[in-house]
Amino acid sequence: MSTFVPTRTTLLRSQSHAFCQAFLTGLSPSTTLDRFFIATDPHITEHGPAWARSRLPFLGETFAGREACEEYFEILTKVLEFLPSKDTFPGPKGMVVDTEAEDGKGVVHVKARGKFKAKATGREWEEEFAYRLSGFDKEGRIGHWEIWADPLSAWAAVGNEELS
Repeated sequence: MSTFVPTRTTLLRSQSHAFCQAFLTGLSPSTTLDRFFIATDPHITEHGPAWARSRLPFLGETFAGREACEEYFEILTKVLEFLPSKDTFPGPKGMVVDTEAEDGKGVVHVKARGKFKAKATGREWEEEFAYRLSGFDKEGRIGHWEIWADPLSAWAAVGNEELS
């Protein structure tokens, strides 16, 4: 009896999709890190301009290591709330997978759309954002999660300002 062994592409695509779907189920940051990230030295980077760190302190810094990644989630959730819907993330086939990138560890790109809320002001906005998942281990756990979002909209919402 043979056991099905998924291809590297299938593994990275399914693991990345499951990671994105975890946001829809409200999985805790600790469980998310346990289930989807490498055990040793995971990284999270939310890209953004240095000037925005006064209101958005999770931007422009790489959080390296388990404790630092938990700190990223703590800082982020004090400032913003993510309000995903069933249409926020693409299906597995909507994710771009390159298994040869990063010396064969692989990279997955995800384009998404969602609603966010500034906790201090209650202001909401919708935006498109992108994830780059990389540094995968043999089981398809993520080594580095990078986020590109809309820091200007977040900045304005947190500061209760209008963009003109």
